[in-house]
Amino acid sequence: MVIGRNPILETLKSDRDVNKLFVQDGLSGNKIADILDEAKKRKVQLSFVPKTKLDTLSDGGNHQGLVLATSPVNYASIDELFEKAKEKNEEPFFILLDGIEDPHNLGSILRTADASGVHGVIIPKRRAVGLTSTVAKASAGAIEHVMVARVTNLSQTIDELKERGLWIFGTDMKGKDYRHWDVSAPVGLVIGNEGKGISRLVKEKVDETLSIPMVGDVQSLNAGVATALLMYEVYRKRHPL
Repeated sequence: MVIGRNPILETLKSDRDVNKLFVQDGLSGNKIADILDEAKKRKVQLSFVPKTKLDTLSDGGNHQGLVLATSPVNYASIDELFEKAKEKNEEPFFILLDGIEDPHNLGSILRTADASGVHGVIIPKRRAVGLTSTVAKASAGAIEHVMVARVTNLSQTIDELKERGLWIFGTDMKGKDYRHWDVSAPVGLVIGNEGKGISRLVKEKVDETLSIPMVGDVQSLNAGVATALLMYEVYRKRHPL
């Protein structure tokens, strides 16, 4: 189930198979009209239902009067991530998420990844959030545009990425100031769990660690915010004014 107006509109415009659009009785407005028009173009079945039905379908989420039943999200392969970089004639830039559990963090990361030109995001199958309806909502539709690969073993995947030319960077308070980061080569950036950080096995695989200097009293950043800073550092250096 995809919930929220922007995520639903982006899903309807994508190639994803969709089954049925549930619309709250009496809902109106320009955005709603756009969504209904897109649904009609794709010949999606419409069902007008009371708000209580949508509350149930969305598991109490902020559905904004709409719920779209879709096929499961198709995860990409590592090869597809490399192919996307090749199509853009750019050095690969991947984000590897080592145990991100908060769907809002993942959604936020996907949103910024889309904006900053990341070629793909890699997540583990276990002990981490997948591509859920909450993630789709938090991504504001970016989930339809950012390739996400889901792997069994993140540590082994890093070995594969290194063999294919990537330099792997992690985050650590004792690491090099990220402003001195050389991003000209193919880059993989590892972001750790919200509380525990990067796991030991994965940390042993990184080529170098980066730190974000802070002068405030709270010496930590939300995972989504920290990732956004580092993603835009890559964008800034690869697209100078």
